[in-house]
Amino acid sequence: MSLRDAIDNFYERLVQDAINATREEADTADYLADVMCVALNRLPPRYYRHPIDMMFYLADDELKGMKEKSLDAVKTARDFVREHQR
Repeated sequence: MSLRDAIDNFYERLVQDAINATREEADTADYLADVMCVALNRLPPRYYRHPIDMMFYLADDELKGMKEKSLDAVKTARDFVREHQR
């Protein structure tokens, strides 16, 4: 097992949730993948080994703030990707 397989970035889950919440009918898989990359690059990484660690040690206010930051990053990323499509 690789060390990379032993960790995850919590923001990946939150950004995926924000993308699903803002999904539009015309969204393609390629467009959404680009949105996810741009959004994640605008957020700080938050790595963990076990999901229970994040849920146990993360305060409710902190989780709420992370969700808000994720949604803002996705909205900004959608605009950026639309403006820079090839």
